[in-house]
Amino acid sequence: MTAAGTLTRADLAESLHHEVGLSRADAARLVEQILSHMCEALAEGQNVKISGFGSFILRDKGERVGRNPKTGVEVPIAPRRVLTFRASQMMRDRIVSAS
Repeated sequence: MTAAGTLTRADLAESLHHEVGLSRADAARLVEQILSHMCEALAEGQNVKISGFGSFILRDKGERVGRNPKTGVEVPIAPRRVLTFRASQMMRDRIVSAS
């Protein structure tokens, strides 16, 4: 992982290279294919569930009224689709036990 604590595509590919023994190019290609497949599924409106990790869930949010915190003026917020992530119980347990 990088110094800032962010896991990158390159980190994933490097891990595949060391753990599985794929070449660096094949590992990078595999990471890109997986992420591309996930993006395509989400773009088509499908949720993505990775067992033992969590679920990427699409939600449609309706139009609502928001308020400018500085001026107090009400403004309509357009309806939109948002992506949320819900960690699996196994992932939550691992995070809690690591801290």
